[in-house]
Amino acid sequence: MAGVEATARARAGASPRIFEVRLAGAVRGLVPYTVITVILLAWELFAHSGLVTPFMLPPIEAVAQMVWLDIATGSLFVNLGATLYRTFVGFGIAAVGGIAIGLLMANSRIVNWLLDPVVSAGFPMPKIAFLPVFILWFGLYDLSKIILIIVNAVFPVIIATTSGLRAVEREFVWSARSMGASERRVRWEIVLPAALPQILTGLQVALPISLIVAIVSEIIMAGDGLGGAMIASARYLQSPAVFAGIVEIAFTGFLVIKAMEIIRARALAWHTEATHTVVL
Repeated sequence: MAGVEATARARAGASPRIFEVRLAGAVRGLVPYTVITVILLAWELFAHSGLVTPFMLPPIEAVAQMVWLDIATGSLFVNLGATLYRTFVGFGIAAVGGIAIGLLMANSRIVNWLLDPVVSAGFPMPKIAFLPVFILWFGLYDLSKIILIIVNAVFPVIIATTSGLRAVEREFVWSARSMGASERRVRWEIVLPAALPQILTGLQVALPISLIVAIVSEIIMAGDGLGGAMIASARYLQSPAVFAGIVEIAFTGFLVIKAMEIIRARALAWHTEATHTVVL
């Protein structure tokens, strides 16, 4: 009987604690959205303050109407599909190529000696400057935009892969070899999993870069895509459509980044960082 009473008291004491933890988690999850709400509220108040014209800053309802019109006509999905196609094709090629080059640089002194100066000089360089060259070589086609995405996105992947592989603790490798593991098993079961968090960090950096470069190239070269639609609206002085494009691009970037966070959490379910929950 005493044991039952003790259990009941323990459960009664634990219930408020569980509620407090869940409430704190919910509050933390709402904070970013609260900030966005405050920004939108400030936008609406400033747009109606009379300090700016509707052309300079259209009210949110006008922008929302343009977004809805893009959805209703289907133009949003066409442009979104074109932008995401270029983004993911360029990112995919950059990811595969960057990881491969990083593996070679981390495991071969000759390859590292040859490519390290190129990576060191190319990473901080504003590679958007190559766009006129790519236009001359490949024309105003998707190929120019995709190659520009690859050139911009590959460097973070190379650096993250190389750094991650070099940072693997040698004690793990020595222990595996002393237990009779082959070099192939050491690479695939010890080295790569240990370097995976940093490799995924490089991919997380490269993906937003790919989206940014895709949109910038569309703005410069025009055509379809979110960036192309936005610059076309600017040419016709359609201010609400321009701001609608900004909102659409921001929402697309948010979804892309959150998707990458979820993929990282699933890929690193065994890692200590898996205890952190991805908040949507």
